[in-house]
Amino acid sequence: MRVKDYIKHLLSIENYSFSLEEVIGNTNSVRASLKFELARQVEKKEIVSLRKGFHLIIPPRYSKQGHLPIQLYIDKLFKSLNRNYYLAFYSAAKFHGASHQQSQREYVITERPKLNDIKKVKLDIKFMTSSKWPTKNIVERKSDAGIFKISSPALTAVDLIHHQTKLGGLNRMLSILEELSEEITDNDLKDLLSWYPHRSTLQRFGFIMEELQLGIELDPLFDYLISGNFFPVLLSPKGKQKPGSVDNRWKVDVNIKLESDL
Repeated sequence: MRVKDYIKHLLSIENYSFSLEEVIGNTNSVRASLKFELARQVEKKEIVSLRKGFHLIIPPRYSKQGHLPIQLYIDKLFKSLNRNYYLAFYSAAKFHGASHQQSQREYVITERPKLNDIKKVKLDIKFMTSSKWPTKNIVERKSDAGIFKISSPALTAVDLIHHQTKLGGLNRMLSILEELSEEITDNDLKDLLSWYPHRSTLQRFGFIMEELQLGIELDPLFDYLISGNFFPVLLSPKGKQKPGSVDNRWKVDVNIKLESDL
């Protein structure tokens, strides 16, 4: 089978990406001639190089954008890398119906070591790592190309809070947290408490949910916190600043005013 025919075959089964090794195994191409053929397809804008050894196929309906929605290829990319992943932060939030913050950047959390970010004309993917890989709270969604993985509403919320300084600050994400709160179930939160390692982030999460009166049952979270070490924390971490006096049950020093950017 020729490379061009194999790409047409992939599109016919709604498969929008491929690795170099996959094409070699399914066509009669040799590596040297294959790279030349792929370069020609890239020039015609029929495919796009995502990263070394992995390409995206651009069907006619996406030709104007020049790229694909990440859910059409992210699972296949990580299967080719033999790595765990999940869509996180704003990328996960939009699949839970929380999309006030429209971002051109996609966010993916992976196991260590970290992958290099992808930043091209129409592709912007930020890879981050997790210090402890989730044993729960990763959910599967279905796209035209198959299954892909995202963080659950509860994990999405605490990930946003934990990485707030890298994601534009807490006030930028308040509207997202409000919308996510409507999707967080008792079981989602219970699962999170069974493995999540960052107690200070859980304190901030509890404070924000209670302060905004978002209707989540927070007593199980508070009971979990008081069952172990429980120290004052800043609502928004600031360099060498240390928490001062606190007047709430979460022991959160409110060092910024909560105001949604919207």
